[in-house]
Amino acid sequence: MKYLALAFLLCALAPLSNGACFQREVEPGLTHCQDDVDGTWHAVGSSWRNSRCMDCTCSGCCSGYSTPTRIPDECVSVFDSEACEYIVHKRDDPSVLCPIFGAVGK
Repeated sequence: MKYLALAFLLCALAPLSNGACFQREVEPGLTHCQDDVDGTWHAVGSSWRNSRCMDCTCSGCCSGYSTPTRIPDECVSVFDSEACEYIVHKRDDPSVLCPIFGAVGK
């Protein structure tokens, strides 16, 4: 019975794993907050993009990119961390871009 309950819980949480945002509480009276990833400080009310390509404010962060979920079989998606985006191209020819039929995030 315990394993059945655990399996049910894991199945219920699976759709949440694609969540592209998280929230956090901003304490009243604070003038600055610290980015959890980079450790940089930012004024309350400002926005920034951190090194994990997350678009943030002091109250939370959201993914700054979309993740392809449906691409042609002969193609591959590669994350470009400089541009904060996925590039989808032919497996055997990176110079040929492929269409994206579905994506999650952003």
